[in-house]
Amino acid sequence: MQFTFAAPPQPSVAIAGSDVRFPVRRIFCVGRNYADHVREMGNDPKSEPPLFFSKPADAVVESGNAIPYPSHTSNFHHEVELVIAIGAGGSNIVVADAINYVWGYGVGVDLTRRDRQAEAKKAGAPWDTAKGFDRSAPISALTPIASCGDVTNARIWIKVNGETRQDANTHDMIWSIPEIIAALSQWWDLRPGDLIFTGSPSGVAPLNPGDTIECGVDGLAPLRFSISR
Repeated sequence: MQFTFAAPPQPSVAIAGSDVRFPVRRIFCVGRNYADHVREMGNDPKSEPPLFFSKPADAVVESGNAIPYPSHTSNFHHEVELVIAIGAGGSNIVVADAINYVWGYGVGVDLTRRDRQAEAKKAGAPWDTAKGFDRSAPISALTPIASCGDVTNARIWIKVNGETRQDANTHDMIWSIPEIIAALSQWWDLRPGDLIFTGSPSGVAPLNPGDTIECGVDGLAPLRFSISR
């Protein structure tokens, strides 16, 4: 096949303990999936089905990198999340079978232009400029499911400049991993390479140029990055 110009590189994520990489097809995100964060944002937990939005595949940033403070925001927030890596394709997946579609897990941060999100919510507009901007999805190396501990009952946390900002347990998710996969597959055909950010606990807060960020989910490779000036 011939293209008019060189095709862009395939976005991918490192795999813990391996030189092989995980190709990223799409990035889906779940909003409002921890009750304390839902209340923090002024909403009622589990009063409606899961809320989904997306980020471009090339928004991924590997651990150890610096991320420029984005333009068009003065309220730039972190949201630490457990990430599901999909390894098998399907649609209309039932909850009882959903775990069979998981390849592994990682730690991600849903970076957010909170001021732009608030404007979009007020106007009933899409969240793309608030959530789907360049380098908005830093992510750790992925751990294959066979090497993971129990990610459904694991500490999830983030530190900024050594100060703990978010500290919770994945057991507190409103929608479980199988429920998220099943619900998402009613709207999209899931395929190997899809990533699902599963929502963030309370404690979201602003990031500033010069900040260093460290975060993790127990049993998974940690994620570290910084915000450049």
